[in-house]
Amino acid sequence: MSLDHQMKRKLDHGPDGRPFPSGKKHCKVLTSPSPCLVQATPTTFGDLRLANGHSAQRRRVTSGPPPSGLQDWLHTFQAWSGPERLLALDELIDRCETNQVKHMMQVIEPQFQRDFISLLPKELALYVLTFLQPRDLLQAAQTCRYWRILAEDNLLWREKCREEGIAECVSSRRRKSVRPGAAVSPWKSAYIRQHRIESNWRSGDTREPKVLKGHDDHVITCLQFSGDLIVSGSDDNTLKVWSAVSGKCLRTLTGHSGGVWCSQMSVATVISGSTDRTLRVWDAESGECVHTLYGHTSTVRCMHLHGNRVVSGSRDATLRVWDVSTGRCEHVLTGHVAAVRCVQYDGRRVVSGGYDYMVKVWDPETEACLHTLQGHTNRVYSLQFDGVFVVSGSLDTSIRVWDAETGGCVHTLTGHQSLTSGMELRDNILVSGNADSTVRVWDVRTGQCLHTLQGPNKHQSAVTCLQFCRGLVLSSSDDGTVKLWDLRTGAWLRDVVALQSRGSGGVVWRIRASDTRLVCAAGSRNGTEETKLLVLDFDLEESKRAE
Repeated sequence: MSLDHQMKRKLDHGPDGRPFPSGKKHCKVLTSPSPCLVQATPTTFGDLRLANGHSAQRRRVTSGPPPSGLQDWLHTFQAWSGPERLLALDELIDRCETNQVKHMMQVIEPQFQRDFISLLPKELALYVLTFLQPRDLLQAAQTCRYWRILAEDNLLWREKCREEGIAECVSSRRRKSVRPGAAVSPWKSAYIRQHRIESNWRSGDTREPKVLKGHDDHVITCLQFSGDLIVSGSDDNTLKVWSAVSGKCLRTLTGHSGGVWCSQMSVATVISGSTDRTLRVWDAESGECVHTLYGHTSTVRCMHLHGNRVVSGSRDATLRVWDVSTGRCEHVLTGHVAAVRCVQYDGRRVVSGGYDYMVKVWDPETEACLHTLQGHTNRVYSLQFDGVFVVSGSLDTSIRVWDAETGGCVHTLTGHQSLTSGMELRDNILVSGNADSTVRVWDVRTGQCLHTLQGPNKHQSAVTCLQFCRGLVLSSSDDGTVKLWDLRTGAWLRDVVALQSRGSGGVVWRIRASDTRLVCAAGSRNGTEETKLLVLDFDLEESKRAE
């Protein structure tokens, strides 16, 4: 199929597959020439009026008979050359009053206003519109009915969404809210929704957060968020399942005999690790404990879920690979000589960091340690692994970037002054949060620090958690705030959350965010703030319908 045929096919049909409305009658460019295309080029303004289909007799000013000598003046004007006429017109305009100039504009301007879009074949008109930015397309749709039909083209908006990285069309469920008879492009609706959500994140257009109180005055140690379900784990030995929509506690998962220190979640499956040395697999929708995983001989301190396998790290210095569906321990990885504090698993390799200052890369199938990455001079607390780079954060204040295949140290990232407690790596951009109260943005390929998120609005205490999405960085802190930063510029945008007890004991321990929601686990160590979850929704139209 030729490119011309594909383009004609694409632009001739709307979102429902039916032929595109024809709109106005146009001159057919592929048939024999019509009079509107072979007409001679107008030479005078009167000729132009005739070419535009207007009568040669224009609207006259009803102010009385024409002045004497008018015809002689006109004959003199016509006898002058082009430059002489322009000079005469300049002098004439300078001598006109405002209402006279306005009259000239009312006569002249309409003749030069041409709706070229409506005169073009649909294929070419839509091709012209592809060069407009989405904001300009929205304005063009308000010009007239035919422009609105063109500017609602679903494939045109699908391309605009692709350019903006919007991969999902608005569902038919959402489109039911559109008034009957209105032909609205689903992809246009998707763009408008995403633009509104982005604006709500950046400007703060949101209602008061839902406050979910639970776990009494205990610390929330881990937080997971999937779909409309939130799961919080605490040192009170329980996990709680919450509805992000209603804010209600749906159920409490009980069974651990020690504090819950780590968790992972996929859809409605939750895995938790505890000081009681076990892992438990839960069904968050029923509250049932599906499996209890025995094997570790000390606190389960970290875990990472990938597919149907979870890898756990323990203070017993071992890692275990479990099948979540059967509860069976498939592999045991031994080699660390102190507690395992952090772990990453991508389905092929396991990477672990420990209190023995070491980072290890494992083949879980053979249980072999492929590389021991040595260089840190203190405990390793945080890890990121994208299949190519291993990034480790340590109490020695440095961050190291390693080649996962060779085990070589590629970069040592310096600048932080204390413990790097959390990191996130995506598309070669690393964001690190540190106990020195700063967040830094790095390029792991070059080792360059792109931004240090600080300044007058920086955190006043240790950064506890961070996440980045939608070109934004979210960071929480012991100072009781959650701050929003621009990933590209490093600029502070606003405080998304600021506890009443901030600065006097209030802490935001954990945060989790999706494209449309932010969940924060907050409390205090001195009783100044109740233990609670805060849920902020940035898709206000959708949340109103859900209610």
